[in-house]
This record gives sequence, structure tokens and C-alpha cells, in this order.
Amino acid sequence: MARTATDADTVKKESFAALLDESLGQGSGLEGSVLRGRVVSIENDTALVDVGLKSEGRVALKEFTQAGARQEIKVGDEVEVYLERMEDKHGEAVLSREKARREEAWMLLEKNFKDQQRVTGVIFGRVKGGFTVDLSGAVAFLPGSQVDIRPVRDAGPLMGSPQPFLILKMDRSRGNIVVSRRAVLEESRAEARSELVANLKEGQVLQGVVKNITDYGAFVDLGGVDGLLHVTDIAWKRINHPSEALHIGQTVQVQVVRFNPETQRISLGMKQLEADPWENVAAKYPVQTKFKGRVSNITDYGAFVELEPGIEGLVHVSEMSWTKKNVHPGKILSTSQEVEVMVLDVDPQKRRISLGLKQCLDNPWQSFLEKHPIGSELEGEVKNITEFGLFVGLPGDIDGMVHLSDIDWQKSGEEAIQDYKKGDNVRVKLLDVDVEKERISLGIKQLSADHFATTASAMKKGDVVTCTVTAVQDNGIEVQVSDGVTAFIRKSDLARERSEQRADRFAVGEKVDAKITALDPKTRKLSLSIKAREVEEDKQALAEYGSSDSGASLGDILGAAISKAQESREKGKSKGKDGDGDDAE
Repeated sequence: MARTATDADTVKKESFAALLDESLGQGSGLEGSVLRGRVVSIENDTALVDVGLKSEGRVALKEFTQAGARQEIKVGDEVEVYLERMEDKHGEAVLSREKARREEAWMLLEKNFKDQQRVTGVIFGRVKGGFTVDLSGAVAFLPGSQVDIRPVRDAGPLMGSPQPFLILKMDRSRGNIVVSRRAVLEESRAEARSELVANLKEGQVLQGVVKNITDYGAFVDLGGVDGLLHVTDIAWKRINHPSEALHIGQTVQVQVVRFNPETQRISLGMKQLEADPWENVAAKYPVQTKFKGRVSNITDYGAFVELEPGIEGLVHVSEMSWTKKNVHPGKILSTSQEVEVMVLDVDPQKRRISLGLKQCLDNPWQSFLEKHPIGSELEGEVKNITEFGLFVGLPGDIDGMVHLSDIDWQKSGEEAIQDYKKGDNVRVKLLDVDVEKERISLGIKQLSADHFATTASAMKKGDVVTCTVTAVQDNGIEVQVSDGVTAFIRKSDLARERSEQRADRFAVGEKVDAKITALDPKTRKLSLSIKAREVEEDKQALAEYGSSDSGASLGDILGAAISKAQESREKGKSKGKDGDGDDAE
């Protein structure tokens, strides 16, 4: 078939296009590809690049600048550029260095993503939810949660410096790349953890970062593995809470105190890297020596005083005050107060020092005794009344006790104490001071003379005394021998004859003679007996009138003896006694 004119024209056009492509030395298929060219000149802010085409192309100098650093470009440098079009309206090739770098980067990143290999990038900007990263020309997104293992408050130090990343997701059609720095750190952390645990041993000194703080201690990141730094191992001195000495993010040097390979639990210590202040503590703090310290803690049973960092002693509540007993230590001392204390005991093995606060003050009992010798008379207020006696306030903020037996000469203690009440001002006599036992004995009755002692000194057992009946009871009679001296004659001692042993034979105010059968000045006990007196008189009568030669009858003898005794009593009564009552006999 013969060709038409139209077909001939078409063939001519195709041949011309082929000849044109051949004359240019390249095909139109080069568009969209990366070509290698040479910088032939630099004009103002552009570089003229020859890539072997019909004409050169221009590339803005800023495209040669990478994030975080400026690339210097000069004539003669070979560079790779992206051919967007063969020529523009000026007849020049349209080139792009930035697109060339991005194209190269995407190809390499796709390979790294497929092989799960790390890539290097530079964080250069902050966007909502994270940061932008330059991956050698390709821009990737770094979520905020993927920056570090722990939340990062300030990402400033990470900006502008090359960092390793792992690609999490890629979509070339949309131009999306998501990277993670955290994944890289976790991988490195796992590697470091395995290596650290394999080589870990007790006594090893490591450097770590405080990761978390609790009430009982701090967790320290040793580089892939955490260890517990207990609050008692932070410092030798008392630390109530770890936050007093540490803060999160702080770099610390620690020693491995204990390590359990099975549970992989690591106990750390900081104080173990310092000298133990308890060494030679007994020489530094001799017993009975006074030192100044600071109250570091107060408990129900006492207060701890810091003598130096790491050395604390306990002032027991019983050693705080001479006079304030059963008082909470917090009412005597306050935290951080500077005090003077005395060392009472040192136990280096148990790491204990016993201290005394009151020993640095004057002993009020010793001071009282120096100012008030035994026998002194004082006046004070009745502070308390107990079953033992009266407690009386004395100078020096101390109390003395008047025992029941020292209240009154004549009344019983239980009876005498009824005459006093709290708040009464009383006059007392100082009987004794026991400085060691912190006791002061006082007396009220000692302010007056002891009539019993005066009277008893003139009497002895066997004497016959005349006394006055003061009370008549069923079981006997009460009598008064003299002023302040009383006694009780039991019913069985009222007469020799049982028929006469009746208390109702006597009347109050009546005078009777009785024999002293017992006398004890210490117990103030006086025992009298009318019966013993009558028996004694009978013996005397028999001894005087009862001889076998007299020829007298027993009645005559007794009658004469009784008459003589009666006359003696009447004469005695008329000399100084009342004498208005006759003998009951």
C-alpha cells in the first residue's frame, strides 16, 4: 500500500525528534532523575551547574545548606542534582540540589527501613506533638514520646546535633516518615544491661542517675538496670526523706552493697564511699565529757542529738530534766535546737551513744542541801496528798514529803492528814535529803516538842504511875498519864480478880494507879496494867508481913498491907493530884 502525505509528515516529525534528542546527547527520559554535574560558576545566590546537557542549570546556594550546618560550595565542585525539566523559558535546565538529596535519602532510607537499620538525623524544628528531623535531605517526624526513655523537659541540648534513629513507618507516596530515638536507646540499654549484669559484683563503684525517689529510698539508673539506694545508705547522718539529699536526674556515684543474680536485685550505697565516722568514736567522745550538738529528731522516749554528721546520741526522757518527770520530750526540746549534753555511755558495736541533758545543769537536790542544812525550817505549799503523806513544794522547783508518821505526835497519820488540803501553806522541818534518790524527807510534828519522849525519859518499866481515865470502852479504858502521853488498859488488866475486870467500874476523870508493863520510846508504845500493880502489892505485903513467927492470919496481913498502900496513895494524891475520887476498891 502506498503511503499518504499525512503519513510522510508524521515520519518526518519522529525522525526530527530523534535527531534532536541525539544532538542533545540525552533523552527526555532523564527528567526526574538524579544527574552528576560540575559547578562552573557562582553568581550572586546561585550556582551554575553543567550536567552535560545542551545548557547548564541554576541551583540556589541555600539548597546546598544542610540542617544544622552550612555547606561551602565553590567552582569546580562536583555535585548531584535532580533534573526537573530539560529547559525552562530561558533555555536553561531546571535543576534542584534539595530534590536530589531527598531522592537519594529516600532510596537509602527505604533500604534501612527494610533492614531495620539505624539512621542518623538532626532534630531541627519543633512541631505539634513532636519534632522535625532531617535525615540527610528527607524530613521525618519524631513524636514527643519517642525522644527518650524518660520524659524530656528540655530538648534544647538535642537540637542541631546528629542523633541515631530507628524508622518506625514510611509512606513515600505521601512523603511521611516517622522515626524514634527512644527505640535506639532501649536497644542500647538492653545491650548495656546484659553487659552490666554479667560483670556486676558487690563492692563495685558505679555512676548512675537518680530515676525515682520514694519515702524509703531512691532508684538509680546504672545504664540499663536500676538499683535501690535505701535512705539509710545515702549518708552517715540522719536523713528523714531521700529528697533532702537527692533530686531526680542527679548523677551520683554509688557502690554495689548487695547483688542477687537470681532476682537481679541491686542494693546500692553512697555513704559506703565515705569514711565511717563511728571509727574510734569512744576516743572522740569519752564518758562524762560535755559536748554541744543539734537536736535532729524527737520521739516519745527521748531526743536524738547530732554531735557531728553521722554521729547521733540519744537523750532518754529520764535524762532530760531533774524535776520534769513524765513530760513529753517535745515540751522540753525542739528540733534543730542547739544543746549541751554529757556522754553517759558509748557502745561502738551497737553504734549507740547515751547522752544526758540534765547532767549539764545543777542538781537541784544537791543545791537545795547546800543552801538548807538538815534541821532547817521552811514553808511551802501542799502540792499533793497521797496515802503516804503530804508533798510540799520547796525552793528550786522540787518537792519534799511529810510522811504520815511525821504529821502529828498524838494523832494517827490517817487522822492527822485529814486536817490538810491542797494549796495549804505549811511550815515544815527538813529531816533528810537523799541526793542520789532525789528524795527529801520533811516533818511537821518535829516543829514542836515530843511530850512522850520527855515523859518517857522519867519512867521505866515496873514503875507505878497515876493516870486519869479519858474514855471507857467495852474492851478497856483509855487513860492519860501526862500531857501528850496516853495509854490503853485492856479489860484483862483492869483487876486481879476476874469478877472485877469490868470497864464500867471506872468513870471518865477518875484517877487510877497502874504499873508500866512495857515502854518503847521508838514505837511510842506504853502498856499499863492495874492487875500487875495489885499482884505486885500482894507480893510486897507477903514479903513484909507474912513470916511464920508473926502469928498473923493472911487476912490481917493483907488488910494491913492494903491499908498502908491506901494511905500512901492518899498522901500522893494530896500533893499535886486532883484527889476528888476514891479508889474503886
